[in-house]
Amino acid sequence: MKTYYNPEDLKKFGNIAEFEKNLANKFFSYYGEVFKDGALTAREKSLIALAVAHAIQCPYCIDAYSVDALEKGCDEAQMMEAVHVTAAIRGGASLVHGVQMMNKVKELTM
Repeated sequence: MKTYYNPEDLKKFGNIAEFEKNLANKFFSYYGEVFKDGALTAREKSLIALAVAHAIQCPYCIDAYSVDALEKGCDEAQMMEAVHVTAAIRGGASLVHGVQMMNKVKELTM
């Protein structure tokens, strides 16, 4: 199946240093630190990353964190639950903006 996103490009992520090595190195250093065990485990961070990947709709991130979550011991139910959390938050965010619409309509019609 041909898609706009080439799954092979995910393997080239490190190549971003080719055009700006200094900033890429800083990013990858930071990125590596973020995903280490801390107040949250690396496993918990992987599930968060999977949920965020769905929220921002990044196919590369979805692929990467699906693999990473499995490797860190997450099961399909946990991963799907994380995706449902994303859907609930995105849906709620859309609905709460309905209050803004309601305020504007009331302003215009009163």
